[in-house]
Amino acid sequence: MKDKTIETKSFDFKKFSIYGGQSGMPVSTDGVLLGAWINLTEKESVLDIGTGTGLLALMAAQRFEGASISAIDIDQHAIHAAAINIEQSPWQDRISLHQGSILTTAFPQAFDAIVCNPPYFNSGEQAQQSQRATARHTTSLDHLELTKRCFDLTTESATASFILPTPEGESFIKLAEQCGWYLAKRLDVKTTDKKPTSRILFELSKDPACERDLQCESLTIHGDGGYSEAFIALTKDFYLKM
Repeated sequence: MKDKTIETKSFDFKKFSIYGGQSGMPVSTDGVLLGAWINLTEKESVLDIGTGTGLLALMAAQRFEGASISAIDIDQHAIHAAAINIEQSPWQDRISLHQGSILTTAFPQAFDAIVCNPPYFNSGEQAQQSQRATARHTTSLDHLELTKRCFDLTTESATASFILPTPEGESFIKLAEQCGWYLAKRLDVKTTDKKPTSRILFELSKDPACERDLQCESLTIHGDGGYSEAFIALTKDFYLKM
C-alpha cells in the first residue's frame, strides 16, 4: 500500500478546536453523535479507545466535569494532533494521552466507562493513507478482541459506548454479549426519514438487569430542508452554528 502524507482538515467547536495534522481521520458526524450521546454521569475514570485527534475525550471532558479521561491511540500522527488539541483545551489537567495498542497497553486502574468510535470495515479496499486505513479497518483492531479487552479493563459497574454502521453494530453487539456484556441503551440513526438506519449508537453494561430496562430510541439527522430539531438539541453544545 502506497503511503500518502495528507494534511487532515481542522475543525472548530464552541469550546475547543480540533487540529487534524496528519492523523488521517477528520472530525466526523459519527464522532460528534457519540460524544454528545454518551452518559458518563458519576463515572470518575473514562477510557477513550482510538482517540484519533482527541475528539471524544474533549467532548467527554466538556460534558462531565467529574471525569478523568485516559485517551489512547496506536498512531503517532494522531497522538501528535491529540496532544496539541488537549493542551489548547480548558481540560488538559483531566485528560491523559497514551500511544500504543489497546490490546497490550497496561493501565494502573480499571475504568468506570469506555467510549470508542472503532474501526468498522471488515472487507474492501483499504484507504491508501496508512493512518486512515488504521482508523477505518478492523484489521487493525478486531471487534471480538476489542470487546474482550474492554471487559477486562473495566469495573463491574462500568459501561462501554460505541457507534458503528448498522450491520457491523448488530454483529458487534452479538460478540459483546458472548463476552459478558449486556445491551443497556441503543440509538438508531437515519440521515433522513426516507432512508434506513445507517448508524447504531449503543451502550453496554455488565449488569444483566439492564436488559429489562433496555432503552431504544431513534434519531433522524435531516428534516424539512435542514437539521432536525432532535439533532440540533443533541449537538448544540458543540457545533458553532447550532
